[in-house]
Amino acid sequence: MAFCGAMTLTSALLRIASLISSLLKDAGRLALLGPWSTIALKAENLFLRKQLALYVERKIKPRRADDATRMSLVLHSKFFRLKEILTVVKPETLIGWHRKAFRLFWRWKSRPRGRPQIPIGLRQLIIEMARNNPTWGEERIAAELLLKLGIRVSPRTVRRYLPKDPQRGRSVPSQRWMTFVRNHAQAIVACDFFIAVTATFRILYVFVVMEIGTRRIIHLNLTANPTAEWTLQQFREVITGEQPYRFIIHDRDSIYSSTVDSTLRSSGLAVLKTPFRSPQANAFCERLIGTIRRECLNYLIPLSDRHLRSILKEWAAHYNQGRPHSNLGPGIPDGRATAFPQRGTSRYHLPDDHRVVAKPILCGLHHEYRLAKVAA
Repeated sequence: MAFCGAMTLTSALLRIASLISSLLKDAGRLALLGPWSTIALKAENLFLRKQLALYVERKIKPRRADDATRMSLVLHSKFFRLKEILTVVKPETLIGWHRKAFRLFWRWKSRPRGRPQIPIGLRQLIIEMARNNPTWGEERIAAELLLKLGIRVSPRTVRRYLPKDPQRGRSVPSQRWMTFVRNHAQAIVACDFFIAVTATFRILYVFVVMEIGTRRIIHLNLTANPTAEWTLQQFREVITGEQPYRFIIHDRDSIYSSTVDSTLRSSGLAVLKTPFRSPQANAFCERLIGTIRRECLNYLIPLSDRHLRSILKEWAAHYNQGRPHSNLGPGIPDGRATAFPQRGTSRYHLPDDHRVVAKPILCGLHHEYRLAKVAA
């Protein structure tokens, strides 16, 4: 952004230099017309030349005048009567050019004076810090800039560039939804429905429940006719009271009836309903459903509900126990650590007494790899 600002400033300086150069050339031409002519005659001569220069040839629409030409015509028109010789534009247009030049002059004369603004990159950094940290004020941001980045800025200067946020300044600022989810990820489960189509074009509804903290699929089932009673039974199989779950996220579908929510609350869970038409509020579960489609269902055609259940069961086991997840470090959702044998001097070579074993998943759609000791 600082580079773009420098480019804009350079372009403006070049335009000003070109304007001044053109005006100086016109002044030189005016002086070289000779002492035998009056000032009015010389100005009229140069005025006509300027207008003729806008034509490429006769009967062709004149080119648009640039700023230097407009200012030159305005200055020369002060020495004679211009209505008789003005042919390129109307007199009102020439007067409009003069008013525009006066506005530019007055804007330059009325420019703000005093302490200059801080660089645009620093302004954007202050705005970003204020939006990412809603509990911070100008003093905290100024201290962060000084102690962490070595940039000394007054808190009053920081206050000038803070975004106009109605939440800022309240005694208890609200945190963002994603911040809440990340802070309570270990105690949150999320659920959602998605559909799958069989080879006979039968629509099946798949219900999936996942842990936000570990990204682990804790329940997955399907039905052709989802109801509130069926959904409540799925929750009973997941929520046994032995897990440290405190929150559950679901959308506002009518299948999550008041009976379902009251039963969940009686189990000690707080129900968090996402806003209307806001799938990003349940982003982790939506991402899981997208992964199921991209890595499984987009390549397989289930023949029946039993076939679809076996496919999803095998893929869920692979997802929990063998598929690396980038947001975990990378890591595997079930959290089991693998003990590797001692390597030699190079980290790029396998141990001499081990080999790589590949395990096919879904008939070779995916593979899991591990080290196995070679039999003596």
